Parts: sequence; C-alpha cells; structure tokens
Amino acid sequence: MAWRDNVRDWADRLRPSGLLYSTYETRLLGDIDPQRLPKHVAVMADGNRRWARLNAPGSELTVGYQAGADKLKQFVVWCDEVGIKVVTLWVLSTDNLSRASAEVAPLLDVIDRLAGDLAASGRWRVQIVGDLDLLPDAVAASLRRAESSSAQATGLHVNIAVAYGGRTELRDAVRSLLQGEARKGRTLAEVADTLEMGDIAGHLYTAGQPDPDLVIRTSGEQRVSGFLMWQSAHSEFYFCEALWPDFRRVDFLRALRAYSDRERRYGR
Repeated sequence: MAWRDNVRDWADRLRPSGLLYSTYETRLLGDIDPQRLPKHVAVMADGNRRWARLNAPGSELTVGYQAGADKLKQFVVWCDEVGIKVVTLWVLSTDNLSRASAEVAPLLDVIDRLAGDLAASGRWRVQIVGDLDLLPDAVAASLRRAESSSAQATGLHVNIAVAYGGRTELRDAVRSLLQGEARKGRTLAEVADTLEMGDIAGHLYTAGQPDPDLVIRTSGEQRVSGFLMWQSAHSEFYFCEALWPDFRRVDFLRALRAYSDRERRYGR
C-alpha cells in the first residue's frame, strides 16, 4: 500500500485532478475507523522557508510564513471536520528566536494574526503554550488577548506552541512545582520524597489535556527536536515529505489512516 501511495502522491503533485483527488479522499475516509481516530494531533509544520525559496525566489521569507499560516488554518478545519478534540501547532521554537531579528519580527506578525484569526472564529479555544517572556511585550500581550477572548469556546482546543522548547517547558514545570510546594511550607527534601510523575505533568503548559496520540512532521525531517518531550512519550509519529504549505487534506487523511492501522502498545 505504501508504494501505491508514493506513486499516486508523485502523480498528484505533477498533475492534480479534481475528480480523482476527491474520489481518493473519499476512499481514504472510508479506510479510517472512526473509533480509532486520535483525540489529540500535534503538527511540526516544517518547510515554510524552503517553500518560499522554491516557489517565490527573490521574495521575502514572509511569503512562506504566510503560506504556512494559511495552511495551519486549513489544518484546524480538517481536524474539526473529522472530530479531533485537541490540536497543537508548533509555529516557533525557542531556537528559532536566535535567528536575525529581521527574520523573526515578520514571523511573529504572522503568528500574531494566525492566533487572532483562530480565536475570532468563535468556535475554537486558543491556548498559547510556550515562554511568552521571550517575546516582545506587544506580541505577548496580543497572543494573551487571543487566548482570553476564546476561553469560553467549547469546540476544538487549539494549542499554539510559540517560543516553545521541550527543555524550557520541563524547566518551567519543575520551577512551578517547586514554587507551589514552597508556598505550602514544604522543604525540598519533603517534595523529593513524595514526587510523582503526575506532579510534574500537572505543571506542563498542556496540563489537563490528553497527550498527543499522533505527531505529524512535514518536509522530510525525521527528528523530534524537543517537541512535547514529556507528552509524546507514547505518541505515534508520521513523517511526510511535503513542505508544510504543500501539505494537503489527502496527506492528513493518510496520516490518520496510518495511525488507525497501528497497534499502540504503550511500551507493553
């Protein structure tokens, strides 16, 4: 089945056919067991800069960032349509912040608009996960407004991972845990004696949410890069060759089919 998908993928990208494409999507949906859909899908939307260089040579990289943001909005709709409950979109890592300010500033503008657009839907709850203290004050404040304005939405829960790093999240979780225990008057030795996994999990950026069942990474990269290090311990991973702006609904459905066909053993 995999080789057929690869051939079809190659042909589709060279000569897409609306009717054929729609028929194949319908077939893929029929192959997916709705009882085996992931509750939480996370995506590492990689390849926006490469897409810009290939598709808009000589243009600002912002072209790729905006194309990537537009695709993320589509992706959220696709997830909502099939009944996914939680989506996490990794849009900016802590490592990305070390890039030149001339590149980071327009990317932050794109992310800010993305968060605002998703929150403005009125259907989805937007939550910002990351260290907002690393961002310019105005951007951080705007992202917090998007989060608070959608806090009462009861539909799909959309995490936007911005200024996010897995090690940073674990540091912040441990710091928050220790600060909370100190306020209770407990000593470090007392905390160490009773510390459980759930104590740390309760202080993660995504505390209270189900761990991601499926993590998708695009652009052919096959590494975790610190994304949801704690939460993805038992996640299934799906790697796709397409650059993120070229990621299609059929690619998404293939990822869901691959997930539904796997036997999850959780280390057992």
